[in-house]
Amino acid sequence: MVEFAPLSIPLQRRLQTASVAQWVFSFLCLAQCCIAAFIALLFTRFWLLSALYAAWWFLDREQPRKGGRRIHAMQNSVVWRYMKDYFPVTLVKTAELDPRQNYLVGFHPHGVLAVGAFINFCTEASGFSTFFPGITPHLMMLSLWFRVPFFRDYLMSGGLVSSDKESASYVLKKPEGGNMLAIIVGGAQEALDARPGSCTLLLKNRKGFVRLAIEHGTPLVPCFSFGETDLYDQVNNPKGSCLRWIQHRLQQIMGISLPLFHARGIFQYSFGLMPYRRPIYTVVGKPIPVQKKYRPSEEEVAEVHQKYLNELCKLFEEHKAKYNIPEDRHLEFI
Repeated sequence: MVEFAPLSIPLQRRLQTASVAQWVFSFLCLAQCCIAAFIALLFTRFWLLSALYAAWWFLDREQPRKGGRRIHAMQNSVVWRYMKDYFPVTLVKTAELDPRQNYLVGFHPHGVLAVGAFINFCTEASGFSTFFPGITPHLMMLSLWFRVPFFRDYLMSGGLVSSDKESASYVLKKPEGGNMLAIIVGGAQEALDARPGSCTLLLKNRKGFVRLAIEHGTPLVPCFSFGETDLYDQVNNPKGSCLRWIQHRLQQIMGISLPLFHARGIFQYSFGLMPYRRPIYTVVGKPIPVQKKYRPSEEEVAEVHQKYLNELCKLFEEHKAKYNIPEDRHLEFI
């Protein structure tokens, strides 16, 4: 049997850096490139390609709300393994999940680009199916991105679904179970506070995901990704500043936030859009049982929400010492 020599460390490093560069490019530039390509083709002899895709797009418009269209070859791509090793990213399991049930996972914090959520729930790089056999993860993303031609298909191939109630209900109501819906609760707005050392979560008044869990009788699972906010520095934008006001207005209009972030470059370490090589540990907590009720009252939602906050704090406190979080640092909810 022929044995292949392992890749040299410098080559591994280059492949890891290239993988991360490709992913950063895909989220910052690929959507714009897809729009440009779709329009440009209309003015060439290949206009029929855009016309046919537009017809397919119309017929397939509801798919992001119906569980997406995952492609296992894409999720198992070696590119994601190199990307996982760049930081590296580690998935930490603290409790068993019954594949006969559906689960709603609250992912915290958002960070700038939600790297931990993508690697762990949209790829097999960190071994999700090994940790949680029989569970199929779905990660919610802003509906806006699923309106971009070609890019929408790229997103769905990794298990991403549209972030609206109809999409969430489609996943959670499946009677056979075995589905996990991950929601980055802080969303785009929380990204504006993502900077190294931050433990502030936009969660105090975010209760929609709790109501959704009660309506479907779906257990809630807290998940905290240590190191998620350490990947980028961000231009100072304190609340009340002109920059923060502009970012907030753009977020209200467009639905996406525009944090001014920076870290290192591809070939130098002083400035660029490549994230720092800092470890990420995504810790998945134990399920919180939720009793099903079609129309829960505000008091019932608040009670379960408080229980969720308590379990999230407990998860953070139990693991922070392992991942170099100072003893005097605690979660802050706003």
